[in-house]
Order: sequence, then structure tokens, then C-alpha cells
Amino acid sequence: MRVERDVVVGEVRRRGWQKVGFGLYRRDGEADVLRADLLAWQQVLPATGCLTHVTGAVLHGLWLPPLPSRLPVFVSMSKRETRPKRPELLVMRHTRPVATVWRGGLRVATVAEVLLTCARDLSLLDLVVLGDSALHQGLATPEDLAAASARRRWGAAALNRALTWMDGRSESPWESVLRVLHRACGIPVVPQHEVRHEGVFVARGDLWVVGSRMLHEYDGAVHRDAAAHRHDLRRDRALLAAGWRRRGYTAADLLHRPEAVLREADATLGRRHRVDRLDPWLGILRESLFHAEGQDRFRTRLRGREGGPSLQPQAG
Repeated sequence: MRVERDVVVGEVRRRGWQKVGFGLYRRDGEADVLRADLLAWQQVLPATGCLTHVTGAVLHGLWLPPLPSRLPVFVSMSKRETRPKRPELLVMRHTRPVATVWRGGLRVATVAEVLLTCARDLSLLDLVVLGDSALHQGLATPEDLAAASARRRWGAAALNRALTWMDGRSESPWESVLRVLHRACGIPVVPQHEVRHEGVFVARGDLWVVGSRMLHEYDGAVHRDAAAHRHDLRRDRALLAAGWRRRGYTAADLLHRPEAVLREADATLGRRHRVDRLDPWLGILRESLFHAEGQDRFRTRLRGREGGPSLQPQAG
């Protein structure tokens, strides 16, 4: 039996300890359960082992697409070391150790490496959400991500494609989704456009529909707050006074009623409405974790991976 801080590795069962995996325990009652579990898993990793993929994305605080429940813990390590054969771990092995940083006592792959590993399994839209977040928060530069996408690694081509769609000006994951929808439908937009009237700042909009005086924005739950609603009404009046208008869209609009977004954009641009412009967006959406088909695709890919990752809940 080995005891390290608040983790026990060995065949023991005792009061006050929570089972994480076979022969692996952590102290019960931890405030941050995820971190406590990952600290336990770290004890069974070799020296080159680190947390990566969506596990690493969570630890870096990146915006996330809707993740399925009961995912394995994603790990990278060198091929020269013995892989821990635990069903809860999905292990990716490399010819040389990957670059890492420390986050709360956990050894995590760098953000660029995390995105490269995620590109093995995630779609264009999912990667754009992650990449926009990394760029917006200053956790990676475009050069970092370009260098990662230039490596001769599985996922590099997908990351390279996604790079051309990323924009660090996005301020939320749903803003990123809104922008990708517009671009996929051939609607020219500029993120975070400042509206000024007679030299005075009026508002900054999520997306400016180029060639118009119209802003398209994501309206999340925060806009239903009474104070936020009052602020939005004042902002709308200021925009109207400056000769501008805005349209707000919800997640349901983007995922389930995108034709309305396209129809209104076509009207703004003065072009004939064509439903077939939606086809690229619908294809991107179906591949992503924002859609049931994309969720099924992701689960299938994980089941087929070496090591037989378990999607079952961990034993108590």
C-alpha cells in the first residue's frame, strides 16, 4: 500500500475514504471532487504521464462544447513507459513526452497540445469553441496553435482547418457558435464591432453584419436578469438613436431555428433568401457535440480506442 497526501494506492477499504478506481482511494468529503479524483489517478501514471484532451481542457478552464457524461480520464504518455491498464483511463502514447504545465498540483498538457489531442475526436465547431477560448483568455497564441497543427500527429489536419475559423475576439462559447453559423451561411460579419455616433461610443456588438447598420448578438440567460434587461433596453434605444439596430438570438435559435437567422440576414443584406445556404451549417452542427449525432459519433470513437475506455460511472 502507498499513501501520498490524501490518496491511497493499494487494496484497502476504510471509513473516510472514497474509491476512485481499483485499489485507488482518496479522502472523502473533498470540496473539489474532480481535482481530488484526478490527483488520485495521477498516482498511477508514469513519469511522462499527463492529463490531456477534454480532461486537460477542463483543467485549463477552456470553454467547452456539451460533453457527454461518464467520460474516461484522458492521459498522454511516452511509448517507452508501460501503459497503466485501467478501464477508466484513455491513454494516448507518443514517441516523446509532450509539453506540460502544472495546474493545481496536476500535470497537464499545454493548451496547444490539449487542442491537438482534442482534434483527434472533436469536430470543427467544437474545436473553434475551445480555440476561441484559448485565444481570448491569452492561454495560447495563434502561433502556438499553428505550430501544434504543423506536427505530424493524428489530429493536426483537423486542428489546422479549425484554426482558419478561430477568432480570439469572441467573448463566449455561444458567440463562437453564432459566428460560425454566419460564416458557414456566407453572411459577412465582424466580431466585437464598436458603434460610434458623432465620435461618441454607443455600443459594442457581438457581430456586425458587414455592409449594414445591423448587429447580431447572442442573448443568453444573463439577459433575463432584471438589471441586465434594463441595461439592454437603454442600449437598444441608444443604437436606434444612432441609426443602428440589433437582433438577439438564443441557443435554441442557433441549434433549432437557424433558418430564421439566415432569412433575417438575407433581408438585411438585400439578397434573395436561399434555404440551401444553410446546408454547410447543418453539416457542421450535426458533426459537433452540440447535436445528438455528434454526441453519438464521439462516444463511438472512444469505444473503439485502444485500452477500452469505460463510459460507466466510477464505483463508489
